[in-house]
Amino acid sequence: MSDHSKIEWTDASWNPVTGCTKVSDGCKHCYAERDWARLAAPRAKPNIYTGRDFTDVRCHPEKLDIPLHWTKPRRIFVNSMSDLFHEDVPDDFIADIFFRMSLAPRHTFQVLTKRPQRMLDWTTQHGLNAIRYGEAKEAQEQERNAPWPLPNVWLIVSCEDQATADERIPLLVQTPAAIKGVSAEPLLGPISFEGLFANPCDARDGTNALEELDWVIAGGESGPRARPSHPDWFRSLRDQCQAAGVPFFFKQWGEWAPFTYIDENRKALLRIGYSKHEEERECVVGKHSAAINMRRLGKKAAGRTLDGRTWDEYPA
Repeated sequence: MSDHSKIEWTDASWNPVTGCTKVSDGCKHCYAERDWARLAAPRAKPNIYTGRDFTDVRCHPEKLDIPLHWTKPRRIFVNSMSDLFHEDVPDDFIADIFFRMSLAPRHTFQVLTKRPQRMLDWTTQHGLNAIRYGEAKEAQEQERNAPWPLPNVWLIVSCEDQATADERIPLLVQTPAAIKGVSAEPLLGPISFEGLFANPCDARDGTNALEELDWVIAGGESGPRARPSHPDWFRSLRDQCQAAGVPFFFKQWGEWAPFTYIDENRKALLRIGYSKHEEERECVVGKHSAAINMRRLGKKAAGRTLDGRTWDEYPA
């Protein structure tokens, strides 16, 4: 929990829920699980992670009001160490979180989930009533009526490949939200928005789900067991976004970058040094004519430049 974050697309993190379980291949090398071992290690002053397994999902009511004390407007990543719509998070606690977000319109809250079905169910069945109930409990001298969906809450679905995109994005499109986004990180395969429909009946009209979205984030995997992402997968997402007029944010290459990167940044390569095992340093991604050599440089040296520039686009 921090009012500062190193994640490129946000300013701060807020974790009223911690702990999670894996649902797809994108979770395989989860950064939160990797950090958990350090946070949960025995220490003189225990914290909310100490002595717990990553799969132990817990709610922390004492953390609910933290963003209300941050006076400077921030983009806030909600539950960077969990998933708000995890099945072990009670509906009432989700309501408590949304109510706090309604009380801080100066902030932008970014909610990422790999569980869009529950997100759709909760927002359509409980969302507005939860906000109104919270207002009734907290009513002071002046009555409040927060709009729904909350204009300062962005709902974002994580997808790593076409299969997860096919499953999750149509559910996101149906979800009431001021801003709807897709986080393609770690990107483990190409994703096309063609043929992804909010409603099967839209197929005959040729609807592209991207036309109903507001933001796409893309990034490669980091960490000691990171898998490489083909540059064309990122380019395809960027090009689809540009064609549809949707902001595109390229977060990082991750551990691996295209082989040609080395010629342009030889000093960065020399700082990293070479692996003792050549197969750990280089790989080939893709098939046939699309295959490309990748080299493991490390997240910092690999950087976040795609085709000569950074892509830091946000929803208006």
